[in-house]
Amino acid sequence: MRLTDFWGRLEQAFGAAYARSIAADHAFAELGDRTIDEAIAHGVETITIWRAVVAAYPDRVPSRLR
Repeated sequence: MRLTDFWGRLEQAFGAAYARSIAADHAFAELGDRTIDEAIAHGVETITIWRAVVAAYPDRVPSRLR
């Protein structure tokens, strides 16, 4: 998944402002207790990051974005 696609999905699921907040503030266990921003900076693949988001927020992410 391209980085632009990742950000687009995150914003569609959470809205632009909340997506940035989640990326900066929520540490995901599936990402080694890193935030999205930290995981991207450490070279974690965006599909892996997206799967962590879906796992953490299954009711928030629409099925069309999974």
